[in-house]
Amino acid sequence: MNKVKTPNIIWLASYPKSGNTWFRAFLTNLLNKPETPADINNLYPSTIASSRQLFDDVAGIASADLTPEEIDRLRCEIYRQEALECNEIIYHKIHDAYTHTKTGTPIIPADVTKAVLYFIRNPLDIAVSFAHHLATSIDKAINIMNNENYAFCYHNDRLSNQLRQRLLSWSSHVKSWVDDSNLPLLVIRYEDMHADTFVAFKKAVAFIGLQASDDEIRAAIEKSRFENLKKQEDEKGFREKNIKSASFFRKGSTGDWKNTLNDRQINEIIRYHKKTMERFGYYPYEGI
Repeated sequence: MNKVKTPNIIWLASYPKSGNTWFRAFLTNLLNKPETPADINNLYPSTIASSRQLFDDVAGIASADLTPEEIDRLRCEIYRQEALECNEIIYHKIHDAYTHTKTGTPIIPADVTKAVLYFIRNPLDIAVSFAHHLATSIDKAINIMNNENYAFCYHNDRLSNQLRQRLLSWSSHVKSWVDDSNLPLLVIRYEDMHADTFVAFKKAVAFIGLQASDDEIRAAIEKSRFENLKKQEDEKGFREKNIKSASFFRKGSTGDWKNTLNDRQINEIIRYHKKTMERFGYYPYEGI
């Protein structure tokens, strides 16, 4: 089997609603340098790692004819083949936790991985944002975040345009990438992206090996401001929005949980995720 000489896939990994899309907007503006803000419906990368179309095109077989377990066994080879056929850097957004097949093979192959940017956000804020994204209750969103067996796009009655993505619980998702993957990885806190966007994004740019001046980074940040993203969605919609939710770009803020979650919900999240929250500076928190 041919091997990729130089690893050329960069993974933009995150639990949902952790800042991945914001960074993708920045990355698109940085790479393309458009005169006006980049189209939110044509962000880079355009293909999520769990895309069914990507799998079918590279594999040459229909994923609809395979079980989720059979698909998982092939996914690492899909990414290897994709990397082999491309001479440029490949960026993939990915919400999967870093998991293995039943035989112990990682779904994400290390030999084609150049770097991982892992976006992390306070789970208290994720609960609020995730509930809106899924058009469900906050209690249900919290149950999902606490569920070690939760998976996106796993239905017995219909076929999704994405493959099954095992998210695990929020804490297990974080641990799977940060501790278990052994990949070259940079953790980027959503809160730091807000506190000093330039510093956070410049660090990410340097880590993945992009050459960009400070002025270019600042210009891309300006074009990627939440107000620009929200305005575009209001005017023409956003194809990545859940069809059941009112909007994708809702507030783009930090600390919204203080005005939304009740004491029971706060304590439930802390009970499940206190250790990980402490590790990344989310506990103790003002007001707790």
